Amino acid sequence: MLKKILIANRGEIALRVIRACHELNIPSVAVHSTADSDSMHVKMANESVCIGPPKASESYLTIPNIIAACEIAGADSVHPGYGFLSENPAFAEILDDHKIVFIGPSSKHIRLMGDKITAKKTMTNLGVPCVPGSTGTVETVASAKEIAQELGYPVLIKASAGGGGRGMKLVMSSDELLQAFHAAKKESAAAFNNDAVYIEKYLLNPKHIEIQVFGDGLGNAVHLGERDCSIQRRHQKILEEAPSTVLTPKARQHIGEICANAIANLKYSGAGTIEFLYSNGKFYFIEMNTRIQVEHPITEQIFGVDLVKEQIRVASKEKLSFQQEKIHLKGHAIECRINAEKIPEFSASPGLITAYHAPGGHGVRVDSAIYAGYKVPPYYDSLICKLIVHGETRMDAILKLRRALKELIVDGIDTTAEIFDKILVSKEFERGTYDISWLEDFLIEQQRAK
Repeated sequence: MLKKILIANRGEIALRVIRACHELNIPSVAVHSTADSDSMHVKMANESVCIGPPKASESYLTIPNIIAACEIAGADSVHPGYGFLSENPAFAEILDDHKIVFIGPSSKHIRLMGDKITAKKTMTNLGVPCVPGSTGTVETVASAKEIAQELGYPVLIKASAGGGGRGMKLVMSSDELLQAFHAAKKESAAAFNNDAVYIEKYLLNPKHIEIQVFGDGLGNAVHLGERDCSIQRRHQKILEEAPSTVLTPKARQHIGEICANAIANLKYSGAGTIEFLYSNGKFYFIEMNTRIQVEHPITEQIFGVDLVKEQIRVASKEKLSFQQEKIHLKGHAIECRINAEKIPEFSASPGLITAYHAPGGHGVRVDSAIYAGYKVPPYYDSLICKLIVHGETRMDAILKLRRALKELIVDGIDTTAEIFDKILVSKEFERGTYDISWLEDFLIEQQRAK
């Protein structure tokens, strides 16, 4: 087992990993910027190291500072959490050069899946169904027009190195293609220092379904069902549930086996998520995330496993602690992401939390690093709390989440908690018939109703 783990992250995910370390009796090291000196993850770790000023580019994203912190603390391993350096292959390679274990997949697999075009080719060769589109990067407007015409409008122009909706442009007709093509390349260059783009067929009204996979790096892999992540605003997930309302047990097993076999063939190590658009009963691969996901708790709740502990075990060269035939889905789980944002603008709302009360009760879990008296800094992602519920049935989970939201108190700043009250009572959500474009229209309707 690893001797001392440094968590190269902040906020709730850093605290989540620290808790797993405590339960495995492994000393933990928190790193923090000067803006995060009073953060909960710093207080809860066995020790901490300041790695720079508030700007992430000068602290959490500065690899030499992370390496120095490992040397200062004597950490033999690093858990990257999600975001920041979690999917940076150079970071994994540099850690390896310093004989420090990266708790995640190999740099080879991070790089392979980090480039969306290469990832798509790889998955196609492994038998994973993919969205129709260009076979590589699209260099010119003329090529883009030819490919779009062949696919049929609408199409999506997407950043090859992208994610989170950045560098992505929807094109409804040939008249829009020129402007969208250049806009996508410009946005991609600014966000990822890489202006390469490719084109995919745009699927109308699909769901966003992702499959949780786990490999041991030796050719053994399992899947842990799916998560429905279709409640999105500007391509950003805000609510997830598992299992999905649209998959039958047979469909779940079929796509799960395809994904697990792909991961086994790659000899992939650690946690990963294979993401699909689901339309008319068919799956279309869009990308793979080579890290733990924000929404991993709902999978943990329905399968009764600890994915972060499993990451640590596999990184310690231990075998997977569970086999496919021994893990079974039980009940239903929902997670809502509560951000420090002002509604309806969804603008950032940092500041001092004057009062905080976390909901509780059977089947309620809160992953958060805030507390009364904590000052939410303006420098980082606005996520402050993940509220997770687990029920015997989907309706049981919905009712628990409604109740838990009423108990939640976060005073002093604005949050997005109020929008979930409205989502949970909508007919589309209760029926499970929503898709990835539903929330945008729903929010517009809510504004018009005021």
